[in-house]
Amino acid sequence: MAVRAAVLPAVGAPLEITGIELPDPGPGQVRVRLAAAGVCHSDLSLADGVMRVPVPAVLGHEGAGTVVAVGEGVTHVSPGAPVVLNWAPSCGKCHACGLGEVWLCANALNGSAEVYARTADGTELHPGLTVAAFAEETVVPAAAVLPLPEGVPLTDAALLGCAVLTGYGAVHHSARVRPGETVAVFGAGGVGLATLQSARIAGAARIIAVDVTPEKEALARAAGATDYVLASATTPREIRALTGDQGVDVAIECAGRAVSIRAAWESTRRGGRTTVVGIGGKDQQVTFNALELFHWGRTLSGCVYGNSDPARDVPVLADHVRTGRLDLSALVTERIGLADIPGAFENMRVGKGGRALVVF
Repeated sequence: MAVRAAVLPAVGAPLEITGIELPDPGPGQVRVRLAAAGVCHSDLSLADGVMRVPVPAVLGHEGAGTVVAVGEGVTHVSPGAPVVLNWAPSCGKCHACGLGEVWLCANALNGSAEVYARTADGTELHPGLTVAAFAEETVVPAAAVLPLPEGVPLTDAALLGCAVLTGYGAVHHSARVRPGETVAVFGAGGVGLATLQSARIAGAARIIAVDVTPEKEALARAAGATDYVLASATTPREIRALTGDQGVDVAIECAGRAVSIRAAWESTRRGGRTTVVGIGGKDQQVTFNALELFHWGRTLSGCVYGNSDPARDVPVLADHVRTGRLDLSALVTERIGLADIPGAFENMRVGKGGRALVVF
């Protein structure tokens, strides 16, 4: 059956909106009709070659939809069920999974190397990050499908697949923000806005949003920021001034740039925690001297997928949505169609907007 999709023909090439041929789901597979897909900066990183992906590929890893059909052996979902896509399904067998660190699963992205569909002329296609959500329908491994709890709008639920899990996990699992602490969030894109909301849910006393554009201030404050700082060479000094010359207890970097990682580090109080969520390129070098590492006693940590277990955390997030503590619609700055994804990529390249949502 032919469906429309956004195909990346080669790294660095423009996306092509075209028809692709999807097979019926085989054993252990599920076919899903997409309701929506988030346009995440990680998709841009794949398209631009910052992260490697087999090509040609259909990108899109943040999605939700309805099960159309299931293959042999699939029992946890059935046709008609609303689901969230999990782009990094854990294998349950590797060393990381054995330690309970499923977000570091060594085999989570094996599906990206598989051929899952073809173009009309027979060209083989890969699913960018396992789930290929930039298409009207997709076929995914059963482990990449999570039942959507009741009370969450299906379209908005797409954001649970990456941005919200990442932002929530960065606050609650990686940085472990405690009630009354001060938090600075660098970058007010989709993940940054989810991080701001999560810091509010965690009970942070002061939440400082940092971004390069003044236009994002309203979005940041609506998400929970108590203060907004325009990124500059003096950002760490401004943040210390807002916190009694101490610096914040926790700084969370969501941009993946060397300059903002360094600024987040310098904005953290002595003995505080700095968590890096953003995905930067190999050319983004961050340096520290040995004396400052000793003197400041800060903890610097990376954060993959929010250090989250989607099967555990999606129901928790759904409860926050139902009670009004988490507003998924507030994370969406633009609702677009499939053909508008290339334009959304360009907006991300110049730092515009928060999170575009493709609605099918």
